[in-house]
Amino acid sequence: MANGRTKAGSQTLESYVESPEKLQGLYKRTLWIVMLSQIFGGAGLAAGITVGALLARDMLGTESYAGLPVFLFTLGSAGAALVVGRLSQRFGRRTGLAAGFVTGGIGSIGVVFAAIWGNVFLLFLSLVIYGAGTATNLQARYAGTDLASTKQRGTAISIAMVATTFGAFAGPNLVGVMGSFAESIGVPSLAGPFILAGAAYILAGIVLFALLRPDPLMVSRFISDQQKRDQAASGEEQVAGPAVNSRGVFLGATVMVITQIVMVAIMTMTPVHMGHHGHSLNAIGMVIGIHVAAMYLPSLVTGVLVDKAGRVAMVVAAGVTLLAAGLVAAFAPGDSLFVLILALALLGLGWNFGLISGTALIVDSTKPKARAKTQGSVDVLIALAGATGGGMSGMVVAGTSFAVLSLAGGILSLLLVPVVIWFWRSQETSVS
Repeated sequence: MANGRTKAGSQTLESYVESPEKLQGLYKRTLWIVMLSQIFGGAGLAAGITVGALLARDMLGTESYAGLPVFLFTLGSAGAALVVGRLSQRFGRRTGLAAGFVTGGIGSIGVVFAAIWGNVFLLFLSLVIYGAGTATNLQARYAGTDLASTKQRGTAISIAMVATTFGAFAGPNLVGVMGSFAESIGVPSLAGPFILAGAAYILAGIVLFALLRPDPLMVSRFISDQQKRDQAASGEEQVAGPAVNSRGVFLGATVMVITQIVMVAIMTMTPVHMGHHGHSLNAIGMVIGIHVAAMYLPSLVTGVLVDKAGRVAMVVAAGVTLLAAGLVAAFAPGDSLFVLILALALLGLGWNFGLISGTALIVDSTKPKARAKTQGSVDVLIALAGATGGGMSGMVVAGTSFAVLSLAGGILSLLLVPVVIWFWRSQETSVS
């Protein structure tokens, strides 16, 4: 019986090798499924960003550790990224991504109960588990690239990311509504967004597990193996290359790590900074909502630019935009809502440029047999970068100011320039 199922599965995969039209149809269908899951995933992602620092401040009674929630759930996302990557490599995207989202939903529910009981230990533990949803939301972008050609990868990444915008923008703007709902059922208002996050993450997992068949990574791997078998059978000389191009992976990872540190550090302390200057919870939600929209909404344009203008050009654009964001945030009057919106929008846009160009570099530099595992390992570094940025941001602001934090982030983004120069020179050396 098992052999029958295996044979039937192989025949199904072979049909995609034999029919380019059918393969293209699966590619488009995969993008739609990923988009649907990302709408829910984006809503879950927004909860921790918007009110995590405020909830910790209320429960801990101090602002010095306001960056701790971001540190914890990004630390959790680091471990989850590795696990989701390994699960995807072995069992396919469907299993890995579904498991990650459901785990993130469980963590969200734990945060709600921690707020109800005033249990700080449970809060910390739940935030770590909640981070699985953050990691999975990020790794879902890779599923759209598995069946994409080299010239489609930037666009495929962008389509997956732009879908996140709908949920991610709605999430922060539902802070007030979910806060009122939470109070009506006896739950602290700041835990309200985590109720939404729990439902959203679990729905995203269900969508992927139920609909992502056949698995795009498994199809991609089968096609790659079949091409090798066909070349061997026809006597064609096979060009044996490494499964991973280390230079390309290094550049892609460095780009995403630096952009993540800068973005998370400034974003984490913005709600606290705004609270100091008397801005309402709704105003804070609006600013973070616009920031998250800037992180994802420009993705379609960014994806086309990454495919047309090139990966390296967009890496430079990321560095310049993040520098501008840091400067605007550093010198913005604390009571100016408009300037804060501008700073956070630039911050999101710079992150968008860096993530899509970096992701495309990672996909370009890996073959299907090692792709998911490598992607998961890189996302661990991204998560740890976010944990570092979030964890240190509160201490930096407590010891200096929000302006110093923002300025430091802008200057850090300039490190992308020497990294790009190194990559160019190394490429020229390898060609010559």
